[in-house]
Amino acid sequence: MDSDNTKIIYNMISTNMILYCKEWEKTVRFYKERLHLPVNFSNDWFMEFSLTANSRLSIADEKRSSIKSCAGKGITLALEVEDIEAVRKDMVKTGLEPTVISEHPWNARVFYLCDPEGHRIEIWQSINS
Repeated sequence: MDSDNTKIIYNMISTNMILYCKEWEKTVRFYKERLHLPVNFSNDWFMEFSLTANSRLSIADEKRSSIKSCAGKGITLALEVEDIEAVRKDMVKTGLEPTVISEHPWNARVFYLCDPEGHRIEIWQSINS
């Protein structure tokens, strides 16, 4: 910590969130085929998707890992998009069931859906965009 009691911020290069799943194959198909996320790496029990140039989301099969699934409890993936209307329309067209778009108290518009494992996905756009 520095002299004014603020924390030192490390220069992060990238981020990766790993979701450990019981329903690994269904969850992988959801992110790959339903959300159309590009695959960055895969093997027979782990798949990494690119979210942005420096942000990734990985899906791991709990049967092959030492960490077990949280069954979607306590996890929200918050994904900011440029055009929330177009994203929601595309999701509905592909058979997903997102909630209606609503106003979020943090100056944003938002809708939600869940993956097969039960993880909540929050899709949002700043009202100032």
